[in-house]
Order: sequence, then C-alpha cells, then structure tokens
Amino acid sequence: MRLVDPVALADLGRYAGRARALDTQGAMRLQASGEVLAAWVGVLEGRGILSEGTVLGLRTFALARPARCDVVVPLGAVTDRTARPDGTGDLRVPPTRALAPWSALTPPRSGWEPGGRLPADDLARVAREGLAEVGDAVRERGAAAGFVRDRVWGREVAGVRAGGAFAAFALGFLAPGSSVTVLRSARWTRLTAPGGHVLMR
Repeated sequence: MRLVDPVALADLGRYAGRARALDTQGAMRLQASGEVLAAWVGVLEGRGILSEGTVLGLRTFALARPARCDVVVPLGAVTDRTARPDGTGDLRVPPTRALAPWSALTPPRSGWEPGGRLPADDLARVAREGLAEVGDAVRERGAAAGFVRDRVWGREVAGVRAGGAFAAFALGFLAPGSSVTVLRSARWTRLTAPGGHVLMR
C-alpha cells in the first residue's frame, strides 16, 4: 500500500509504536478500502460473550492509490517496516498474521448519535490519575492487581468510561486545549479527538 507521503508513513509508525508500548505482543488490523487505510489497535480487552469493556483505537490514513486489504498483523512488524523509510509512503504489508480477538468486532460505520463534547485536558487528567492508581496497585499487589485495573478503567467519568480516556491519552490522540466529541450507537461509544478515535463497547 502507498500512503500519500513519507510523513504519513512515519505517523503510522509512531501510532504503532505507542500501541506497542501498551502491549509488546499486540496487533494492528490494517483495513484498506479505496483510498483510505483504517488502522485499528486493541487497548483494553473485553469480557464475556459480548466482549463488554473492549476499548479500541482507530486512526485513518489517506492512500495515494486505491487498495483493498483486511489483515491483522503484529505491531512489531508495522514498526519494523516504518522505521526504515525509503523516501516514499510505501508500506509493505507484513506477511505474518496475528491473532487478536478484538479484531472480530466491527463498530458501526453509521447511525452515530451525538453525545456531547468533553475537554481533552480533563480526559488527560483522568488518564494520568488512573495510571498512577494502577501503578500503585501493581507495586503493592503485583499480578493480583488485575481487578484494580478493571475497576479503574471501568469507572464512568462524565458519561464515558475512564478506559476511553486512557486509550486516547496513551495513543497520543489528545491535543492540549482541544475538545473531544462523544458519539453513541447501540452498545458502542466513540470518542473523536484531534489525533484519532477511541471506540468502546
């Protein structure tokens, strides 16, 4: 696939790098249709048959020429291919495939209803406070801190789960002083920020 320029390719690499910092063994779903590439990553895993609690990150990139692709690949393969640019926007699709349960979930493309706006700075504060709380629990309880993590990121803050704030902050979607649009569709909530989208089930 050819992105519009080397800057866009480097941007994809930074995005993959941020996602990999959250999960070194994580995956990215590369979903190209026409002249748009949707790059999905999993941030928080859902539970149960309906995968409630799932939090996904999404960024879209313009393609220089139409393409069709829908594959799930290791994040490490994406960062490797974007770390050595050749002066073009070319992305060689990694041949290795990854398993990611969240990739079977496809949020709706339409039917979203407005749910208000939130200050990006408030979401960043919620994420930083949550990270500090989870960090304290990990230091004190080690592997037993999982339930604290679930509780922290499952909290409702201004009508959205704190896990969404965490994803937007960790993936670099929040611009200081900006606002984030909240949209809802059935079981899904979407946060649309300057740098990308977070989708929560």
